[in-house]
Amino acid sequence: MAASSTLTQDRTSRKSPISNSVLAVHGFGVRIRMQSGHLEIEDGVGADRRRIRLARVGHGLKRLVCISEDGFITLSALTWLAGIGVSFLMLNRKGRVLFATGPTAPSDARLRRAQSLALSNGKGLEISRTLIDAKLHGQEKVIRERLNDDTACGEIAGLRKKLASASTIGEIRWLESRAAIAYFGALRDVRVLWPKKDLSRIPRHWQTIGSRHSPLSGGPRQAITPVHAIWNYCFALLESETRRALVCVGLDPCLGLGLHADNPDRDSLVFDVFEAVRPQLEDWVLSWVMREPLRRSDFFETVTGNVRLLSHLCAKLSETAPTWGKLVAPWAEYVARALWDDVSQRTTARLLPTPLTQQHRREAKGGPSFPRIEAPRVERLCRGCGELLNRGIAHCIKCALPRTRENFDIGRRAAQQPDALKKRSETQRARKRAIKNWNPSDLPSWLTRDAYVTKVQPALATIAKSRIRSALGVSEPYSSYIQTGKVIPHPRHWQALAKLVGV
Repeated sequence: MAASSTLTQDRTSRKSPISNSVLAVHGFGVRIRMQSGHLEIEDGVGADRRRIRLARVGHGLKRLVCISEDGFITLSALTWLAGIGVSFLMLNRKGRVLFATGPTAPSDARLRRAQSLALSNGKGLEISRTLIDAKLHGQEKVIRERLNDDTACGEIAGLRKKLASASTIGEIRWLESRAAIAYFGALRDVRVLWPKKDLSRIPRHWQTIGSRHSPLSGGPRQAITPVHAIWNYCFALLESETRRALVCVGLDPCLGLGLHADNPDRDSLVFDVFEAVRPQLEDWVLSWVMREPLRRSDFFETVTGNVRLLSHLCAKLSETAPTWGKLVAPWAEYVARALWDDVSQRTTARLLPTPLTQQHRREAKGGPSFPRIEAPRVERLCRGCGELLNRGIAHCIKCALPRTRENFDIGRRAAQQPDALKKRSETQRARKRAIKNWNPSDLPSWLTRDAYVTKVQPALATIAKSRIRSALGVSEPYSSYIQTGKVIPHPRHWQALAKLVGV
């Protein structure tokens, strides 16, 4: 058996396996069990295995995500997780929720009864209209800000206006489907960034987002492009977070509002509610693939063309689960509150609590109803080789050197083109005319070379280069030379520089 390592559960430690309150386990022979009052976890593949021991306090764990179908978890471990309020999720790399547990709250029978009557008394129609309105508004915002596609935006906005007059769930579903066609049609041809070395190793259809409907399944399942595979997995995280939120507010996740048909293997209300949050998740993935490259080593293509995520990427994506939970929490509470309104009209019912967002407590203290939620950060990869980078740079040292040489060569060739030579010649002639027409008597008597060096030059260190450049009409490199004292400009510039520094 390969050697294992014991990792600290201290949340602030660099060696902590818990990131963003999420611990993702994957590999073969996964073991989750109790040992001497600690939760002991073993995961990994071959020699790359790890052993983690967590005490009941001080670990910072909120969600345990298992991305494996080989191994076991004991009943005592599940009891340990439930006792400290940790959710346990079991997902596969196809983006399907296999198992989900989480903290539960006592449910009010009156709320469940109102939920069951929502389809017949019109309350389900009202809630569905609000959820789809939020979804279409989010889709319109994504298309406008990311793609600036006025045609698709106009089509989605027109469909959104018709929601107010929709009198049946069927009409709302039809409007939502028409908007989805325009939305994903606009996204289909968006280019996806890849490292230069991976371009020859990926299929051509991986270079764009592609169609939402897979030819393998006729729907979103079994994606054939990496972006849709990432979306499917993130939607599985959102599904589990939505189920957890609905249970916490006392709703039945299986009893939907009509937007999704009741199926034996689907929790209809979960899919109804998370429709309002989907555009925000899609926007995060879209901004990621448009700004940062993906890596070929993060994906696997089956013999049928189905794209699947490798375990290490699934583990990274699992760390975003708390963000989606925070985004869906207000909508779960909105649905519960809307259903509770009918109960409170018939009886003197208590105010429905807000355990997910703490909205009542925030408002009582004079704070905002909902906190600001930051988008998850993504890793920055080299545009050339795909290596992990620090923030603020686009290429690793190995790829930056040849790229810099290439850019210099391009710049030298461009500088010798006729247009560049003509422009440079005109600049030189204008400069010589300015020197010829300048009268030395226009310079104040006190502004000598020594006065410039001792009074004006030191003061230029506090002046921005852009101000020097605009005041003198010189290039950026030359303004930098003037600021640092590397060169002393022509005397015709001294008065303007003295005025600039207030001498």
